[in-house]
Amino acid sequence: MLVKSKNINSYFKAPNFKLLNINKKVINLNEIKGSKGTLICFICNHCPYVKAIIHKLVRDTNELRKHDISSVAIMPNDVNSYPEDSFDKMVEFSKIYKLEIPYLYDETQNVAKSYNAVCTPDFFGFNSNLELKFRGRIDNSGINNIENTKRELFYSMLAISNNKKIPFNNPSIGCSIKWKKDD
Repeated sequence: MLVKSKNINSYFKAPNFKLLNINKKVINLNEIKGSKGTLICFICNHCPYVKAIIHKLVRDTNELRKHDISSVAIMPNDVNSYPEDSFDKMVEFSKIYKLEIPYLYDETQNVAKSYNAVCTPDFFGFNSNLELKFRGRIDNSGINNIENTKRELFYSMLAISNNKKIPFNNPSIGCSIKWKKDD
């Protein structure tokens, strides 16, 4: 199901988390926080929207690292209903797409809920104080994977790192997060 993210809350601060990385180490927010900004990406393995933009996400996160902006990806989906998003498949996905950022498993879905994430992909850009400054998409190509589009996420994160006005803030568009059914 196609979902759009909500507008940003300018008073929102990144909640801390402790999640298992694909290298089987537990990582918390303070360990990955960037000195000039932090990008938190909610993605999964099976979503066609994620698959359409993953090569751009890898490119952008690799380049952002050079600007002291760190990035992390979090997989929030219910793996019982969507086994293609399982931990082992996350490891495989990361290798296939050469994802060099931590890829964390939100097994309880509490982190996704605390961030008010609604879809995959859903991007949250924070300044050096972990204050939310960007909530949006990677670019305007969506599932069409158009190459020559404005790099909305990338240039917004650079603006955040330099305490400048964010040039973009369009809603994320993707597949809804696959929430666990209440027992």
